[in-house]
Amino acid sequence: MAGIVVVFDFDKTILDVDSDNWVVDELGATAVFDQLLDTMPWNILMDRMMTELHLKGKTIDNIAQVLKKVPIHPQIITAVKAAHASGCDLRIVSDANYFFIETVLEHFGIGECFSEINTNPSFVDKEGRLRISRHHDFPHGCKLCPPNMCKGLIIERIQREVTVKKMIYLGDGAGDYCPSLRLKAEDYMMPRKNFPVWELICENRDIVKAEIHEWSDGDEFARILLQLIHEISREDHNDNDDDDDDENISIKDVDCGTTSRLFTVECNNFSTSAMPVHEALPQTLPVAVPVRF
Repeated sequence: MAGIVVVFDFDKTILDVDSDNWVVDELGATAVFDQLLDTMPWNILMDRMMTELHLKGKTIDNIAQVLKKVPIHPQIITAVKAAHASGCDLRIVSDANYFFIETVLEHFGIGECFSEINTNPSFVDKEGRLRISRHHDFPHGCKLCPPNMCKGLIIERIQREVTVKKMIYLGDGAGDYCPSLRLKAEDYMMPRKNFPVWELICENRDIVKAEIHEWSDGDEFARILLQLIHEISREDHNDNDDDDDDENISIKDVDCGTTSRLFTVECNNFSTSAMPVHEALPQTLPVAVPVRF
């Protein structure tokens, strides 16, 4: 199944909450966050909040320990592992930051399942403070996306670099709408029902080319994702049956609640690519009311 690329948003998709809000709330900085919320873009706000936490005496280890307690549906962990074991290329495209995502994925034992993490760079400065910069250092020109990241451009780059038969994209936020418009007719979009991206797609259904499969919770996330992978792999197997009679494909049970069976092949060895450390801090942007993508 090397022809399947599965792209995940992180907050409220893999996780059941927003990791930024989770860290701020758990470390007692909600009041400051609410005070600053309407004064700067979200990405810059989160870098500022890391400074506020540092001033409150919170260390990088404190942040990591809070992240390890973040709620995640167990069926989502199972589905990620099953999709990886099936040979799919799994990637993350998220407006969170690298430290948050890597910490969570490694803690729940699924870090090695992802070949790439596309997110805002982060690093610990010489004072021990976590700094968060922007994914796109240049004006990306997309009116649908926040100034620090256009997920649609990332999807286009993946499409250029990888020979893909099918792509499955899972997301919840308004920032996941732009990449949904870049998907092709043979691709699949999995928006979280009653979340911003689902509402945007419902309002503009005719311009989304991909086949849409909505989901509401971790059980549906797992069931629908693995069912799509199963169906795509079965179609590909049937198409190549004459040329690949010796292909070793087996079926195994997957512990995923209502999901029962999945075609699997020997999994490809994908390693999580390290996000390069960006020492340049975020550039000053015009003050705007932040919208969480």
